Amino acid sequence: MVTFHATLRREWAADLTASQLYDLLRLRVDVFVVEQTCPYPELDGHDLEPATRHFWLEVEGRVLATLRLLEDAENSFRIGRVCTAADARGNGLSGRLLEAALAEVGSAQCVLDAQTQVAGFYASHGFVPEGDEFLEDGIPHITMRRAAVLSP
Repeated sequence: MVTFHATLRREWAADLTASQLYDLLRLRVDVFVVEQTCPYPELDGHDLEPATRHFWLEVEGRVLATLRLLEDAENSFRIGRVCTAADARGNGLSGRLLEAALAEVGSAQCVLDAQTQVAGFYASHGFVPEGDEFLEDGIPHITMRRAAVLSP
């Protein structure tokens, strides 16, 4: 395992440069479409919504991991498109991104659709499975939720 000293980046959709968006999309396509052989519409219309936030880790300008944070409804968020480059896995990068996104979410509830094989990773960050496992693009997934934290 190589240790990466990656820089954490976070941008609102409107503040992304074309180059940054391209790099994020390229990594997502490399992982989800090419590596996992799931031809699906990666460009789903959410990346440039005004409330969308993008988080990523980079080293010397190369994006190694990314995730997308959407506002689902008032005081509710959805995390998605979590991925790490194959040669950078096992270094805690996705965990760093998830912690940054959850810090942004604060006490609000948050939901995600996890690939079942990594549900334990999300559980370690306070997410609880809900509902039945389902197939998305031929890969088993489960919806997981981190409940809102109530103020005392």
